[in-house]
Amino acid sequence: MPEHVDAAVVLQGSIASENARTAAAMALLQRGAANRIAISIPRESHWGEEIPPIARPYLEKKYGAELAGRVDFCSTEPDVSSTQQEAQALSTCIQEHGWKSIALLTSNYQSRRVGLVWRKTLPKGDGSVYVSVAGVPDPDYQPRGWWRQRLYAETWLRESAKLAWASL
Repeated sequence: MPEHVDAAVVLQGSIASENARTAAAMALLQRGAANRIAISIPRESHWGEEIPPIARPYLEKKYGAELAGRVDFCSTEPDVSSTQQEAQALSTCIQEHGWKSIALLTSNYQSRRVGLVWRKTLPKGDGSVYVSVAGVPDPDYQPRGWWRQRLYAETWLRESAKLAWASL
């Protein structure tokens, strides 16, 4: 990851994964490695409510008003179910903000595939965006000894298949 990016982009995932990614993004913001944070969210919750009015006070309480004020929410359709769909949906938000360098925050085991998919998906051209990927330790996966626990083995197998597919 470069020393500085315009925005750290927190990608969607499980609740535990998103909490870990958000904490890592806030740390980047605190130390000046990112100007802004963009959190990928569905347009509305499962109950039909907008998410930013709920998320902003939570971030203010947890990280303080100054840091929370430097967070942008990038909305996706509720049925985004792949990394490619999320990249397509967020590319508009990235372009609207004029960010030229971003760091994608995702789970450590997904980082290689996420970088590959995003670099293929984002529009190329004069206004292209430099993409780096930061793998955040995922509380739902342990790379050391992954074969010893069923959940970790399933995660490894699923991610390996996704990486092979994305490489094609």
